[in-house]
Amino acid sequence: MTENPAQNLIDFRDSFYHCLESRPDALFELCDAILCSEGPVDTLVGLSQVPEHRRGYGALYDAVNQGTLTQKQLRGALLAAPLPRDATGRIVLAMDISNWLRPDAPTSSERLFCHTYARGSGAKQMIPGWPYSFIAAVEPGRTSWTRILDVHRLGPAESETEMTAEQLRTVIEGIIAAGHWKPGDQKILALFDAGYNVARISWLLSDLPLEVIGRLRSDRVLRHDPAPAASTSGRPARHGKDFKLQDPDTWGAPATASHTETTRYGDAAAQSWNRLHPRLARRGAWEEHQGELPIIPGTLIRLEVHHLPGNAKPKPLWLWTSAPDLDIAQAERYWQSYLRRFDVEHTFRFLKQTLGWNAPQITSPRAGETWTWLVVAAHTQLALARELTGDLRRPWEKVVEPHKLSPARTRRGFRYLHRKLPQLASAPKPTHPGPGRPPGHKNRRPTIIHPVGKQLSKVK
Repeated sequence: MTENPAQNLIDFRDSFYHCLESRPDALFELCDAILCSEGPVDTLVGLSQVPEHRRGYGALYDAVNQGTLTQKQLRGALLAAPLPRDATGRIVLAMDISNWLRPDAPTSSERLFCHTYARGSGAKQMIPGWPYSFIAAVEPGRTSWTRILDVHRLGPAESETEMTAEQLRTVIEGIIAAGHWKPGDQKILALFDAGYNVARISWLLSDLPLEVIGRLRSDRVLRHDPAPAASTSGRPARHGKDFKLQDPDTWGAPATASHTETTRYGDAAAQSWNRLHPRLARRGAWEEHQGELPIIPGTLIRLEVHHLPGNAKPKPLWLWTSAPDLDIAQAERYWQSYLRRFDVEHTFRFLKQTLGWNAPQITSPRAGETWTWLVVAAHTQLALARELTGDLRRPWEKVVEPHKLSPARTRRGFRYLHRKLPQLASAPKPTHPGPGRPPGHKNRRPTIIHPVGKQLSKVK
């Protein structure tokens, strides 16, 4: 990739087109229809009416259901594009799962119970759907932009921790192969929400230039390093005193303490304790571990802010990072980097509410993956075109600098940029629809009803 934004966009579109195997022209024009559609995408068939989609609605459905693309090649194109970095030049990745809910689709296979929140009451619900794991590179400062680098649908026979580690390994190796990271650069930082086993992910990826930081539940218990043994007889202790997050009497003196004035949260007080590790047990992910269980040291950070947006009552935020010894400047940089993880929520909202990621009523999970990759490719083109499109500002919207346009305002002007881009898809050929099922004949192949949930016998 070059320093020319227009050339970067053209190169990515060319790479994306060559990733499409079957029905390439129809899939490519469907992606353009997502970008050039007026308003949010609420139906799949509605995209056939967009002028940039020159084919009929039959070709559109055929492309989604029968079209194929090379995911490995498309992932390489996503990683080859310019990556955002933080203020120190470090690559920061955010991992999170977003659910494509399919509660009324009993004929769709490989659905899992997805964790969601009920509106109004805040109660948790488990709704059938397809969970997708996203990896995105985040930018410095408050923004609604991220750069999606990979997406993977979690299957019924997959372990979330093992899948996440393998997905992250693939992305980091691709970043290194693309030349974005070289020996001597700062280690890549990966951000995780609560629910991820960050200690095991750190251990599985210890051979990579990676540091992880994740949120912990407030009821966790960590351990200090053991105190020096008074005698040489007997087996030396592997764990020190307990550090209970809910019991301040067990904390001891922090290694660092700082106060930072923020514009959004007021005073942010941070404390950190070095060389704390979780005590592992031979169950769950460590059940089949060979040999002695490892000691995974890290740094625990406690962040407490004065207020939250919307007058919400703030609670302390506990973070654990695989970097075992942090000074005060590093601790501040780590928790400030972690706050950028929440920017990926803006990306999920934009994918669903504007680009229509979960709008189609697709039955096949394979077709769902094809559609998901098309939406990711469309979002990447918007990220590359953010400095190239004009601002079609509504009268009530504020004036912003061209490079600070939101994803929605960038998409609003993409149609005019699209006219200047090379046309890669060939012109459609005239055809006629097939005869379909003869009148009066019933469908003698009833659709199979698939169960929902994990296949526990196959999950390790």
